[in-house]
Amino acid sequence: MADYLQVSTATPTRDQAIDLARTAVAERLAAGAQIIGPVTSAFWHNGEFGTGEEWQLLLKTTRARYPELEAHLLANHPWRNPEIAAVAIETGAQGCLDWIAANTSPAE
Repeated sequence: MADYLQVSTATPTRDQAIDLARTAVAERLAAGAQIIGPVTSAFWHNGEFGTGEEWQLLLKTTRARYPELEAHLLANHPWRNPEIAAVAIETGAQGCLDWIAANTSPAE
């Protein structure tokens, strides 16, 4: 099982994505975050097909910190039921993985 994760979500605005990124990283729930956008999404919502513009947020964390990161995103996300998905980082540069681990350790 991989110890490192890349977590994604999306927000309707750039500022909302920045706020989520800043707070998650400041609280050491994620080592870092990238914001990509705007992106165009196609989706089903409440039985209707739609498209929209969103800002994608990618966060790097550890499996141990994921539950707290997910709770943070759910509590602070502008949408009631946001898409939050985590993908295992199966391999990566050791320095990067060490950086993720070091920067997601709870503050002492």
